[in-house]
Amino acid sequence: MSREPVMSSELVKCVVWDLDGTVWDGVLSEGTGVELRPGIREVIDALDRRGILQSIVSKNDEKAALTELERLGIRDYFLVPHVSWQPKSELVRSIAERLNIGIDTLMFIDDSEFERAEVAFAHPQVRCVDAAEVSGLLARPELSRPVTEDGRGRRTMYAQAEQRNEYEKSFAGPQIEFLRSLQMRLTVAVATPDDLERAAELTERTHQLNTTGLTFSKAELRELMDRPDQTLLVAHLEDRFGAYGTIGLTLVGTSETEWRIRLFLMSCRVMGRNVGGAILRYLAQSAQTAQVRLTADFRPTGVNKPMYTVYRLAGFKKNSVEGPAQVLEMAPGLQHGYPDYLALSLPETTG
Repeated sequence: MSREPVMSSELVKCVVWDLDGTVWDGVLSEGTGVELRPGIREVIDALDRRGILQSIVSKNDEKAALTELERLGIRDYFLVPHVSWQPKSELVRSIAERLNIGIDTLMFIDDSEFERAEVAFAHPQVRCVDAAEVSGLLARPELSRPVTEDGRGRRTMYAQAEQRNEYEKSFAGPQIEFLRSLQMRLTVAVATPDDLERAAELTERTHQLNTTGLTFSKAELRELMDRPDQTLLVAHLEDRFGAYGTIGLTLVGTSETEWRIRLFLMSCRVMGRNVGGAILRYLAQSAQTAQVRLTADFRPTGVNKPMYTVYRLAGFKKNSVEGPAQVLEMAPGLQHGYPDYLALSLPETTG
């Protein structure tokens, strides 16, 4: 299937809310009391169920603002809230960094034209939306997506990621010992129909760690899954802090003499865990057992160079060029071991 990759700016991964005049009516610092704007709770809850992250940027006293969010019963919806008197453009940038997502995947909502202009000037790739438009927010295409199990749990997964980050900062010892202490378990399985909604969502959301930049709908993935010459694999990861959910997708075209990795992508939440390398080692071992060549498509997109590095470290070398894609091939005769800090559950056969 040939199509142009979807740019990350077409999808919003996180909505960043102002508070005064946006989430609630009134100005907190004036001490006259605030209440949620009509319909805001329902919008926030719907975004959460769709798997869209949410945060706060507000010029307020931090303790007072967080206490008010608790009183209103919505504090837990917001990850890494930033409440300070710094320019909001700096706070928005910090949120993207803390969540490890592209700043072009943020939407900023504020009732102040000045604040929207300040953020837009510093970060023109951020969507800046007037708080008066919130009633139509859920109908915007960049926020419209099906509700999936992973989506419903995404906020929890990111909160667990914050706990991991804090644990890593406090860990005294070599990186390899830190990885062992996480007690990670990687499960790779042949996809089932129940996996397809999340698999399609992954192709839309994942750009930096996507080897071709292509996207597939649920129907297209179902068609591929039903073909005898295609194998669709999904990867799940969990550790001592909880489940990461579905974090990887691999599409392998198979023939009697060659297995071709047509699509290989990983969630940015598992960067630095060598999960991608473990999946490639599994495919390389399986290909050796089946006595077939293992090749892979790589289509440069400007942001996916880390995945090219994953291929090269696993033993792939450039073989040829087919249109916009480079064809890589696994060097024969390599020994393929797994990192000792990953417990593995793998399919018996592929293809």
